[in-house]
Amino acid sequence: MDPVCKLILTVDVGERSLAMAQRLVHQLTQVLAPDCALLFLTDGFHDYLIALVTHDGQWIQPERRQGKGPMPKPRWMPWPQLLYAQVVKSYRRRRLVGVKHQVVFGVRETIESMLAKRGWKINTAFIERLNLDFRQHVAAIGRRVNTLCKHEVGLRQQLALFHVYHNFVLPHASLRLPLSDTIHGTGAVKRWQQRTPAMAAGLTDRCGTCERCSSLVCPRGRNHREVKDLAMSMIVNLGWPIVSTNQQAEVREAITSPCEAC
Repeated sequence: MDPVCKLILTVDVGERSLAMAQRLVHQLTQVLAPDCALLFLTDGFHDYLIALVTHDGQWIQPERRQGKGPMPKPRWMPWPQLLYAQVVKSYRRRRLVGVKHQVVFGVRETIESMLAKRGWKINTAFIERLNLDFRQHVAAIGRRVNTLCKHEVGLRQQLALFHVYHNFVLPHASLRLPLSDTIHGTGAVKRWQQRTPAMAAGLTDRCGTCERCSSLVCPRGRNHREVKDLAMSMIVNLGWPIVSTNQQAEVREAITSPCEAC
């Protein structure tokens, strides 16, 4: 997630392993510019380091240290502009006893100066808050609920819906802008322009709606309004268990079969 515009760049599901870290970083590199230099902040999970070096690296030919002998073999090294820091937490008897900020790539002063411009420090608070949003909006991963998914496919579908809903529909209070002219309507006085993460990132100029997001595609030969209403209700509730198996199949068909009229 981009902490500035709150835009979710990628979402992945699975056990925390090297394969999951590789998929996550690979998906992230696909949506970023090739020359984009980012600052990565994660927890102390070691496989994130391997995944970042794998995708954000280059072959370097070491210099010859001796006048004779074979040339040194090329080495895969991270890019010089790669900035990466970890927040390593120590636990004892399931209680937090210590937090250590570890800079892996880059200079600590450079990283701290970049974060200080916005009043931040090296932390993982943004992704932890995003995890709370996932649990509050996605029915399958909430705590102490009876709407758990039996298969990974269903969980991925719910997370895909929340991904679109969070970026294009849900306004964030930290992204709002003050209006130059106060608008007096029939209700409360409007002093702020609400913005979604997609608006803050410059991807769109208006807040989306659940109906509009669900009406981007529709199945051939089906009632367009019926499918939109069904998909909208699923996006609002963000949970597959609220509909039957037949309705789930209809929405999957709506997502995979674009309508020629659209």
